[in-house]
Amino acid sequence: MGSAGVLAAAGVLSLAGTADAAGTLGASAAAKGRYFGTAVAANHLGEAQYASTLDTEFNAATPENEMKWDAVEGTRNSFNYSAADQIVSHAQGKGMKVRGHTLVWHSQLPGWVGGLAAADLRTAMNNHITQVMTHYKGKIYAWDVVNEAYQDGGSGARRSSPFQDKLGDGFIEEAFRTARAADSGAKLCYNDYNTDGQNAKSNAVYNMVKDFKQRGVPIDCVGFQSHFNSNSPVPSDYQANLQRFADLGVDVQITELDIEGSGSAQATNYSNVVKACLAVSRCTGITVWGIPDKYSWRSGGTPLLFDSNYNKKPAYDAVLAALGGTSDGGTTPPGGGTGGATCTATYTTTASWNGGYNGQVTVKAGGSAISSWSVPVTLSSPQKVSATWNGTPSWDSSGNVMTVKPTYNGSLAAGASTTFGFTVTANGSSATPSVGACTAS
Repeated sequence: MGSAGVLAAAGVLSLAGTADAAGTLGASAAAKGRYFGTAVAANHLGEAQYASTLDTEFNAATPENEMKWDAVEGTRNSFNYSAADQIVSHAQGKGMKVRGHTLVWHSQLPGWVGGLAAADLRTAMNNHITQVMTHYKGKIYAWDVVNEAYQDGGSGARRSSPFQDKLGDGFIEEAFRTARAADSGAKLCYNDYNTDGQNAKSNAVYNMVKDFKQRGVPIDCVGFQSHFNSNSPVPSDYQANLQRFADLGVDVQITELDIEGSGSAQATNYSNVVKACLAVSRCTGITVWGIPDKYSWRSGGTPLLFDSNYNKKPAYDAVLAALGGTSDGGTTPPGGGTGGATCTATYTTTASWNGGYNGQVTVKAGGSAISSWSVPVTLSSPQKVSATWNGTPSWDSSGNVMTVKPTYNGSLAAGASTTFGFTVTANGSSATPSVGACTAS
């Protein structure tokens, strides 16, 4: 992360680390007075390339699933914060903002919630909000208090859910009032999808926010998820829609950005989203919904800024440029090296049998010749490597990550490739190894 300052309190954006503001997403956004964050999964933090990309590039984190109701209160009034705590602790240690996601949502609810009668459900909802927010009091910049409460389509109606069906229209207001009482320092957001342009759904949310502001219901921000693809492209009135909400007196945040596609088209769409946020003074930050494509909830659409080997995509360069940064601005990017030398690494299972397999990694030089390369390979415990060829491995302290360097095949002409291989004893695990970004020199 470029902004290395420690947050003195939730809601304070550190602008430290401007020496490398040109080179990373988070630092470049901080130079514009904004954050640039990502969704984080606790079970990937042990992967070296995942953690290093998170720490280098982003200055805000949102737990992907770890703060949802089923994760923290699967059994009534029995709270388990361990996975969410891991993310919050990691983020705080790197000076990142943390967005809390999410307190009241119709999905990922444990079964016991939907079975409650109205009075009991109200008690359970308010208790859940209070307990979770109190646990994280002072550590969360903004909470998605209520998530996705409106229907898709042209009706502008509320979505059927245990909360809507049993507590009625007032449940959102009650949730926000309960949230304010639990933590007066956190920003309180309403979050939804398909509200990115002006339509029946966004109009309904707009009218709710306008009513809340007029009546003094505590609401500080509106989150626009911004999941885009060819069937749901970035709307032409995206910026104007963000601005009309901001004009109500709330911050706006892009909370779950991902854009399916590739190449220049994807890059242009990402750039347009960032530029729209920068044009709205109350657009305080952007969160992309994941780091590498392989871990995206819609991985088949390759919607993120890093490919599955953590190489920066054209979309990354477009976002950095839109934020006013430049590549190679004082940091070595994943997949890059010194002097413009670059390489890529791709994995193939070449043979498998009951109890093990052979893996092969193809290393390919970029647009200029390279003299050496290095590739990290992460295995899933309890798998173990029993042999390697065409590469020399070194191991980290966990014994799960080997970094392979060339034995004799380091020099490659521009566009040329070589391979190294290894034999894995599965020990009961069929997981495919994760190949990190190739570093060239």
